[in-house]
Amino acid sequence: MFNVGDKVVYPMHGAGTICSIDEKNILGETHYYYTLLMPGEVKVMIPTDKAEEVGVRNVIDKQSAEKVFSVFEQNETDMDKNWNKRYRDNMDKMKSGDIYEVADVVRNLSFKQKEKGLSTGEKKMLNNAKQILVSELVLAEHASQNEVENIIESKINTSFNTFKTEDIVKENIVKKFIPFDGTGNGTSNL
Repeated sequence: MFNVGDKVVYPMHGAGTICSIDEKNILGETHYYYTLLMPGEVKVMIPTDKAEEVGVRNVIDKQSAEKVFSVFEQNETDMDKNWNKRYRDNMDKMKSGDIYEVADVVRNLSFKQKEKGLSTGEKKMLNNAKQILVSELVLAEHASQNEVENIIESKINTSFNTFKTEDIVKENIVKKFIPFDGTGNGTSNL
């Protein structure tokens, strides 16, 4: 059971604060609800008896937040080439409520955006994943939204430059110095 004032995470919505526990009479039955104040001053009501079942959990601590930030310092994980399958896999990670899985989605989609760009659906998913992630890290780090966003962007840019720029340079060198047009004559139509 959570208490008023607890900082909690509601998957797919982000982190918020329990501002009250309300009693409602519905069809003659008494039900209790957590009223959560979410980012953007949005209030969400969740039945207290279903909270853990739907993934409500306490906000991570500062030590766990540091581990989340370290996810951005790693290379991307393998993602399916098929857009539809990749989208479903990422959505499952986000629905899990696991902050490390959400960080993985943010890093992977950020890398993909830098490499090739994203479809409209994946751009929306990236923005949603960032909002969920940032809302929790702000509470865990006792930092501002801008500070957390800047840390994430900085770490993603550094890891992208470390892991991906080298691959892009190698790919371009191969195309430039070993042209191949498929006919065996060594000419290129680049």
